[in-house]
Amino acid sequence: MTTPPPALLIAGHGTRDDAGAEAFRDFVRELGRRHPDLPVAGGFIELSPPPLGDAVTDLVERGVRRFAAVPLMLVSAGHAKGDIPAALAREKERHPGISYTYGRPLGPHPSLLRVLERRLDEVLDGVDRAEVTVLLVGRGSTDPDANAEVCKAARLLWEGRGYGAVETAFVSLAAPDVPSGLERCARLGARRIVVLPYFLFTGILPDRVRRQTEEWAAAHPGLDVRSADVIGPEPELLDLVMERYAEAVQGDLRMNCDSCVYRIALPGFEGKVGMPQQPHFHPDDDGDHHHGHGHHHGHGHAHAH
Repeated sequence: MTTPPPALLIAGHGTRDDAGAEAFRDFVRELGRRHPDLPVAGGFIELSPPPLGDAVTDLVERGVRRFAAVPLMLVSAGHAKGDIPAALAREKERHPGISYTYGRPLGPHPSLLRVLERRLDEVLDGVDRAEVTVLLVGRGSTDPDANAEVCKAARLLWEGRGYGAVETAFVSLAAPDVPSGLERCARLGARRIVVLPYFLFTGILPDRVRRQTEEWAAAHPGLDVRSADVIGPEPELLDLVMERYAEAVQGDLRMNCDSCVYRIALPGFEGKVGMPQQPHFHPDDDGDHHHGHGHHHGHGHAHAH
């Protein structure tokens, strides 16, 4: 008898917004419908029901002993790095005999960048992209690495897609805030700005982004300022969660392969996919031993991918 695959546990931020919480629960239900042979459950770290512990209990009561936890989060901030692992460790104590693996946050995956591109197209309505400055607005964090991931997403969104510029701002905890980000765009000469929320679902913070955008636009009537929608429960998001699940089951990938130009056909760089990688040679290496030591200094794409 074959061992069943590990169940899938989805971990969410939590929100005080009922519609946002329900969007998460709907998403978990849709994953379950798409994968009827896979036990799926989801819970929140804070603010909204069900808590993550209840989701684990639900799986255990369904006979699950192994599961893979995937954080339904765009960036690796405090929740993904600390709160969820701590919560999972606590559940392991509560339910002796269970085991789990932990997946990566979703990140600026190419499929999500395509959804963001669609969200922009919906509000641009045929406007020349070269005339548009996009302001990508992240949640904001006290973790510099998490904020840097939003900047990385902005850069990847800009690459090869023809937008005039893609700037970043944050709705909480980090600078620049939304009005400051819009002001920066204007000072850089932007006449058409689209504010793009880097959020999965609707909620208090995306609503705040839209409200602050509207207030700023009202005070700057000479500029064309538009608001795009959140990512939402798109097929790409459903597929990406399953990709993260598969990674977690097979063993976590430590390298950032999602936006690797040698692996993914990024716009404008399609010719680099599959290119053989040569190691860099350190100038201090003995020339006679390059081939023996080169792999220590290379990027490792040839091996890791």
